[in-house]
Amino acid sequence: MYSVVAHHYWGSPGGGQLVCASAVIALNKTGLKPVLTGTFKFNSAKYVDWYGIDISGYEVRTLMPINVKAFGLWTRLYVWKPVMDVVSRYDIKAVFIDEETYKPLTRFRSSGLKIIEYIHFPFEVVIDPRFKGSGLAYGEDPYIMERYGKFPMNVYWGVFTRLLPRYLRENPFNDADLVLTNSRWTAGVARLVYGEEPTVLNPPIPPNMSVLGSVRTFEEREDIVVMLGRFSEEKRYHWVVRELMPRLLREMPNVKLIIFGGATTRTQLGYVNRVAEMARGVGLGVKVVSEGSVLSELDGGYQVYLRLNAPRSEINDAMDRARVFLHATINEHWGIAVAEAMARGLPVVVHKSGGAWSDLALNGEVGLGYESAGEAVNALVKLLTDSRAWGNYSMKSLERVRDITFNKFVDRLAELVRRIL
Repeated sequence: MYSVVAHHYWGSPGGGQLVCASAVIALNKTGLKPVLTGTFKFNSAKYVDWYGIDISGYEVRTLMPINVKAFGLWTRLYVWKPVMDVVSRYDIKAVFIDEETYKPLTRFRSSGLKIIEYIHFPFEVVIDPRFKGSGLAYGEDPYIMERYGKFPMNVYWGVFTRLLPRYLRENPFNDADLVLTNSRWTAGVARLVYGEEPTVLNPPIPPNMSVLGSVRTFEEREDIVVMLGRFSEEKRYHWVVRELMPRLLREMPNVKLIIFGGATTRTQLGYVNRVAEMARGVGLGVKVVSEGSVLSELDGGYQVYLRLNAPRSEINDAMDRARVFLHATINEHWGIAVAEAMARGLPVVVHKSGGAWSDLALNGEVGLGYESAGEAVNALVKLLTDSRAWGNYSMKSLERVRDITFNKFVDRLAELVRRIL
C-alpha cells in the first residue's frame, strides 16, 4: 500500500520542505510506502545534505520535468495535479499535503482516501474581506506586505489570489481527515478562520542539527549577534541594519552582526545588495561573503557581515562563537532558524508575534521578545553583557528544543496517521 507526500516546491531547503521530508519517514513507518509529488523536478538526494534525511529511495512524480526557481507562489495552485496522477495509478491510502489547494482531490475520499493537511498558515485570513482589521489581512500583515506589497510583486500576488478559489478546499475540518498545524499561534489563526483548532505538531529539529549536551560558556564567546534565513523582504534584514544596528552600536561599539542566508535567485541577490547599501548608508561597514569563500576571522573594520549560502558547519561554528540569536520577522508562522539556534544553546530574541514567540520563546519564558527597535536593543544588550541571564536563557533554549526532535516528530505523526487509517 502507498501514500503520497505532496509539496509545491521540493527544490530548495525551507521549513515546509523539512516538514514534508519528515512526513515521508513517518508515513513509511506506518507501512504506507510514500510517493513524493511536486510541481518541478528536484534532486531528493540533497535532503541528506540539507537536513540529514534520506528520501532518495522513494519514487518522485512531478508536474514538470525541469526545475524552475521562479513562480514559487503560483506553483501552489497546481500541487494537486501530480497527486491526481499517482492516485489513479497506485493503491493510495493517504495523502499528506501542506497546501490548501487540493479541492480536486476531495472527491477521492468517498473511495477511502485519507487526506492529512498540514497548515503552515491559513491563506483565507489574508485574502477574505471578512478578516480585514485582524492585522493579518493583505495590506495589514507586515509578513505579507514586505514581500508582496509593491510593484511588480503585488501584481504577482493579485494573479495568485484571483486563481486561488478554483483549487482552494472549503474547510479543512470538512475536507480532510486529519488537520495539523505548526504552532499554537497558527492554530489560533485557524480557529479565527474555520471555527476549530488543528492539532499542533511543531516542525522538528532536522537530524543533522543535533541538540547539544553542553555549550561554550558566556566567557568563551564574542560580542556577536547571529541571524539566519533566506535573503528576502519578510526577514527584515533591511530594518535590522537601518534601525537596530546603529542603536546597538551606540550601546556596544564592538558588537558584530552576522547574517547567514540563502541567496540563489536574482530577487534574493538584489535584496542582498539592497541590505548592504542601506547598512553603508547609515555608516556601517559591510562585508559580503559569497559562496565559495569562508567567513573566519571578523575584521575590525566591519560591523555587518552578509554570508551567502554558507555550509552548515560554518553556521554552527558562528553560532558557537556568538552570544545571541536575533529573529526579525513579524508574524513568523513557526521559525525553524530560531529552533536551530536554540539547539546550539543560543539565547534568542524574537518579535512578539507568530509561532516563534508562542511556541519557541514561549511568550518570554524561554526567549526574549520585542516590538520596537529600542526593545530589541535592550534585549540584545542584556544577553550580550549579563552572564547570569545568558546562562539561564541558554539552558532554557536547550530544554525547549529537546521536545521537538526529528524522532519525536516522526513518532507522533505516525501515531496520528494510524488513528485515521
